[in-house]
Amino acid sequence: RIAANISIPFTVGGGIHDGNEKEFIDAGASHVIVTSYLFDGDILSREKMERLCQAVGREHVVFDLSCKKTGKGYQIMTNRWQTATSEYVTVELLQELEQYCDEFLIHAVDVEGKSEGIEQELVAMLGTYEGNAVTYAGEIHSMEDLSLLRELGNGRVHATIGSALDLFGGYLFFDDIVKFCS
Repeated sequence: RIAANISIPFTVGGGIHDGNEKEFIDAGASHVIVTSYLFDGDILSREKMERLCQAVGREHVVFDLSCKKTGKGYQIMTNRWQTATSEYVTVELLQELEQYCDEFLIHAVDVEGKSEGIEQELVAMLGTYEGNAVTYAGEIHSMEDLSLLRELGNGRVHATIGSALDLFGGYLFFDDIVKFCS
């Protein structure tokens, strides 16, 4: 059971589907992050997306499209990045899916946890998309990475930083990031 009346807005993800998403929104979440549930096998299910929108409204839905670079582009992965789908992150796909969600969270799984910097080609492609908000996740480990993300993403791509933050024992200071992003 989810506690009600949470005073700080939050976004929640993990195990979200069209049977439990409303409970999180009712408890105070501003958005639910949906990942593997969006798929029937290896194909995106427009039916599932529509049901999510009907249940909570597209303004409360974030699609997490984790992707791996292949010879054909950025292939969407599911099930903890273990299962390749037949779908690829492209500007055209984002334009098609924006009717079902408020934001996109794009994980670059190839660089995650390697301290080698951001997936520059992916960020540059995301920077050409002019629709919903896009947040990039994938090995931002320096202020230079943030600068590069801003440049390649044309100022349109947001960022999420995890273990590199000093709050989690990393070497990027939260206050410095806030100043940079202000």
